[in-house]
Amino acid sequence: MSDQAMRLAESETPNGYASLTWRILIAEGDIDQADHLAHQLRRYGHKVQHVQTADAALRLARDADLIILDLELPDADGLEVCRSIRSVDTTPLIAAAVSENELDCVLSLRAGADDFLRKPYRIREIMARTDAIMRRVHPRPSGHIIKHGQLNINEVSREVHLDGQQIGVTRKEFDLLHALASRSGRVLGRDDLMREVWGNSWSRRTLDTHVSSLRSKLGSSDWIVTVRGIGFRLGQG
Repeated sequence: MSDQAMRLAESETPNGYASLTWRILIAEGDIDQADHLAHQLRRYGHKVQHVQTADAALRLARDADLIILDLELPDADGLEVCRSIRSVDTTPLIAAAVSENELDCVLSLRAGADDFLRKPYRIREIMARTDAIMRRVHPRPSGHIIKHGQLNINEVSREVHLDGQQIGVTRKEFDLLHALASRSGRVLGRDDLMREVWGNSWSRRTLDTHVSSLRSKLGSSDWIVTVRGIGFRLGQG
């Protein structure tokens, strides 16, 4: 990867499917590795549960949107656990192991895993693979438009129209407006919004500035309603 591409990858914040909140089950026998991975995933806004045994993983698999399964759990063979989960459930599953053996990857995929990771865990790789899996499992319709009263937000062209007139917005303004519109009626916390739109590089002033700019461009402060002490929700304009 070129230096320019690397800088771009580092500057990009989670968006699209990676920005949605998934319930991720980590079945990992190494507590230190699990804690580190769980911490990183939570920084991306995901809800994480960690278990150390195959029995616990089998019990909780149905409640997860995605499973990260260590093939070296202390109480069972990881491939058998993978087969058992897949026999009763279609939850996306990523198998993981400390291995340079191609056969481990092949056997994991044949056992029903959707993907295979070589440990130690690398958060960017995990998020990229998770993003790809979720796009396949939950595909978005092409050309999808979010409609909220006279406000139309095109997720594909990233254009905003109000009363039939296009509103010029910046990339981050679009991401912020889309985050609110895609959860219409819900109040989004300030920290959740900042993490989703700006990732790990943000400040409260940044959010307030973008909210103010969007209100101005939309012609009314009523489009983005402040919920004191919590965050913001999309209004009616």
